[in-house]
Amino acid sequence: MWAPGRTSREEHYSDQGGPISSETRINERIRVPEVRLVGPNGEQVGIVRIEDALRLAQEADLDLVEVAPQARPPVAKLMDFGKFKYESAQKARESRRNQQLTVIKEQKLRPKIDQHDYETKKGHVSRFLAAGNKVKVTIMFRGREQSRPELGFRLLQKLADDVQELGFVESSPKQDGRNMIMVLAPHKNVKPPKAKAKEAEAEAADS
Repeated sequence: MWAPGRTSREEHYSDQGGPISSETRINERIRVPEVRLVGPNGEQVGIVRIEDALRLAQEADLDLVEVAPQARPPVAKLMDFGKFKYESAQKARESRRNQQLTVIKEQKLRPKIDQHDYETKKGHVSRFLAAGNKVKVTIMFRGREQSRPELGFRLLQKLADDVQELGFVESSPKQDGRNMIMVLAPHKNVKPPKAKAKEAEAEAADS
């Protein structure tokens, strides 16, 4: 796997886990007199000369990887670095695949909104939260309404209370010029329709 003098280490592992970070030093790139050595199973070997650490790596057909360069002396571990990079890349891809893209929707209201319009706007906010999106709620003040910020504050509080089963106040109401803004975020247990559909399909397949 490894032999002294190899200089194309990055190329060797590019097919398995992407290029090695320039910040990670391995094998002969570790230019210190001694390291605190950790074995392949996490066992503490102790402080050894770099020559001995490299010899142990070669004998075990493993790589010597600097895992804590800031320590004194630096900490190095014996491992299969190609396998480690490959598995790390796989985990990163899986994590990105499982991440839910958060979208911020916006809903604008007037401080003296009538009940019918309020119910319509509330319905939009509820739908956004149920889909797993955050909602930026903006109260727009005009003219003399600017002297009554409490109207907007009460309206935002009412809206937050009305949708509390779907979301919570992530950013409290704040005055921003002629507007008052509040951000609502969905509860973690609120799943988008697509996720619910996939769960339903999985349950049906298991039954």
